[in-house]
Amino acid sequence: MSRTASTAEHRTIPAPSTAAPTDSDWSLDEAADRYQIHAWGQGFFAINDAGHVVVRPDRDPRREIDLYEVVRGLNERGMSAPVLIGFGDLLRQRMADLHDAFQQAIDEYGYRGRYCAVYPIKVNQQHHLVEDLQNFGSEYGFGLEVGSKPELLAVLGMTNGMNDRPIICNGFKEDRYIEIVMMATKLGRNIIPVIENTNELRLIVEQAEQAGVRPRIGVRVNLSSPGAGRWRHSSGIKAKFGLSISELLDVFEYLKQRGMADCLKLLHCHIGSQIHDILRVNASINELSRIYAELARMGAGLEYIDIGGGLGVDYDGSQTNSEFSTNYTWAEYAGNVVYRIMNICDDANVEHPTIISESGRAMVAHHSVLVFNVLDANELDSVRTPDELLNGRAEPASDNATDEREDLPRPVDDLIDAYHRVSPRQLLECYHDAQQARQEAMNLFNVGYLSLEHCGLIEQLFWATCLKIRNKCREMDTVPEDLEDIEASLSDTYFCNLSIFQSMPDVWAINQIFPVMPIHRLDEYPSRRATLADITCDSDGRVDRFVDRRDVKQSLELHPLRQGEEYYLGAFLVGAYQETLGDLHNLFGDTHVVHLRFDENGRWWIEQVVEGDTVREVLSYVQYDTHYLRQRIRRECERAVASGRMTVAESRTLMRTYDAGLSGYTYLE
Repeated sequence: MSRTASTAEHRTIPAPSTAAPTDSDWSLDEAADRYQIHAWGQGFFAINDAGHVVVRPDRDPRREIDLYEVVRGLNERGMSAPVLIGFGDLLRQRMADLHDAFQQAIDEYGYRGRYCAVYPIKVNQQHHLVEDLQNFGSEYGFGLEVGSKPELLAVLGMTNGMNDRPIICNGFKEDRYIEIVMMATKLGRNIIPVIENTNELRLIVEQAEQAGVRPRIGVRVNLSSPGAGRWRHSSGIKAKFGLSISELLDVFEYLKQRGMADCLKLLHCHIGSQIHDILRVNASINELSRIYAELARMGAGLEYIDIGGGLGVDYDGSQTNSEFSTNYTWAEYAGNVVYRIMNICDDANVEHPTIISESGRAMVAHHSVLVFNVLDANELDSVRTPDELLNGRAEPASDNATDEREDLPRPVDDLIDAYHRVSPRQLLECYHDAQQARQEAMNLFNVGYLSLEHCGLIEQLFWATCLKIRNKCREMDTVPEDLEDIEASLSDTYFCNLSIFQSMPDVWAINQIFPVMPIHRLDEYPSRRATLADITCDSDGRVDRFVDRRDVKQSLELHPLRQGEEYYLGAFLVGAYQETLGDLHNLFGDTHVVHLRFDENGRWWIEQVVEGDTVREVLSYVQYDTHYLRQRIRRECERAVASGRMTVAESRTLMRTYDAGLSGYTYLE
């Protein structure tokens, strides 16, 4: 069953009690538990004694970076939020973790091949990141994977002197793509074009003959074993890429007839991305290994078995069979892959191949943190029912008060009654009565029988009643099903200085959940509950699904905003796909990007700063000539001066402001 599904009538509401604890009752351990930082953080993230989030790039508590202090340091350097912070040392550790998981399995089972990861640069193509991966992967012989001609050209320019490390070429290929691959083969690169359709086979053979090289060829096969998760349909017989078994046999026969059977070096499959169920992994590896062993026995020169991507990231820290999690560890994943390939190859008396995985998401997700500031908040519980209207309603009042109530429209009177009757025994009844009265009031207003002033009063009464019901729910162990969403419906809206479409597009596109939490003030009790809204004018620019201990929660525990003080939140595990997929919705451009490193004394320093897009830059992306725009504004200013509507000094001020706007950050500064 999905973690988001429930068949029970009632469930415990994970909410604080009505009597909020004071800061003295709140502890850092409770903060860590509330935001589940130890679960999804996997030792890389924690909370220090100051109540700030810290990053431990190698999991060593003695070597940590205070994230709030980093943001303050960036402000001193003139860089305001939002900012994407990358931790190169954490990236190095993730690559070591991946290598170690497979090496331990190889040693444990006596596997006679080796393991080699390749990083698919589509996951995050930023040059500094790919360069780091190249450098850190040299110790393990890790390679790169490309899926397009531009990616191929970029990688070829980065890998000179690294001829022993594999370059896997996926995606659709035309003559020029294949020609570049053959030239790279002549240069000595260990480059393997993977056949995605039968037409590519002919191109590869023709280009290889023209170049006079013996190519190293791979082929992707579509498995019958079903995938898992959101991308399960990217595998199987209807997959976008790959060959059926009969097509695979045709490819092998074509190569054999041309004396090139030994050129078939790699068998590849794709079982999906973010695989959350280890059973699906096991079934796919079994099938792929059988095909590999049979091809090897038939005379193919196979050396590599490429299990593709799919190694998942535990975004919510639950280690469950949820699409935001994984029900396995890296050690279990590596052990199952190695053991199953070994057993099937041994049964077929076939040499153990080099195992390749394309685990890009797992490599880079943890290394980036997006930090952004909160601009303002809309708090529903600031709406209060006037005391003079409600006082005395529970008991008979004076004749004058009775006369005043008789002057009120019936829906108003019904809401006053519902407010006073709220009690644990009548929660549902009062809630339904309040909803009914509100609907009747709107019907009366729409036909002209209710004033705007009364509509405003009804709105206050309705929300006051809902708040009273919510507070009673917080005191109960279980609540009626109809009231399960009342906490979320009464949550605040915190307006944040970011664009979801640029910095976290998966939240909008596929309802992805990323861990989000404050990066400071964690020694204070978070007394507010809120959803997050970005600064785009799109209603989809919001975050309203958050990591929880048991379920996906619809609001996040946050602190009250303080006048004149910045409040910073962090979105974690955003290193995979988000930068590449981000768009220019409302012309909000790339954020600032900062890459941090440790020195030998455990102190952090800024290795590289990539400043975010200016307004001038994003306008040029959509073909605006800012010089032309500026000249038009200048002419308009001159006409305004000539007509007396503006002074010369005012026109100069306007031009300076316009120029500063063009040169400034696209986000609020």
